[in-house]
Amino acid sequence: MSPVRAVLVGMPGTGKTSVGRKLAETLGVSFADSDELIVRREGRPVAEIFAQEGEQYFRQVEAEVIAEALTNFDGVLALGGGAVTNAASREALTASKAPVVHLQTGISTLTSRVGSAHDRPLLASDPASRLTELAGQRGEWYRAVATVTVDTERRGVGRVVEVIARLIDDAADEASEQTSEDQANLVNEDATEGTQQS
Repeated sequence: MSPVRAVLVGMPGTGKTSVGRKLAETLGVSFADSDELIVRREGRPVAEIFAQEGEQYFRQVEAEVIAEALTNFDGVLALGGGAVTNAASREALTASKAPVVHLQTGISTLTSRVGSAHDRPLLASDPASRLTELAGQRGEWYRAVATVTVDTERRGVGRVVEVIARLIDDAADEASEQTSEDQANLVNEDATEGTQQS
């Protein structure tokens, strides 16, 4: 199981970075953003990577950075909006067993939050239209990897963090109960086999 406390996924403008920083502060752990990890590794801005190398290269590096973080990072991790488009990243998220929180909100809110999107290569030409298009393309992938989904529409960062923290705790309790049940079943199976053999 991954040491990561929570992974945030969602469209650009859903608040992954601001919510992630506050959630990390609340949990008393570190925060990391996959785009920032990529910039640190490549030594150049995301927009420059897209322009010079193309999206395919960026997604490959992104998948490697995410896989490494899921193995070695023990804080809150926010992923770039398009991370889920890469099957390798989706598989890594599922295999990690880390809580994956899908943040969602309406297109009009996303558009107002991203503004001109000059620093977002996939949105720069026409943010509103591109957000609508990308939301349609990515929706099923977000849902596929998510442990829980939280709507950030008309909710402040503090309230969103409260909801996430509660949902994570609930999910952890359910997982613990399931593990205990599985262990009990295994003990019962062993006891039954022992009785049959004797």
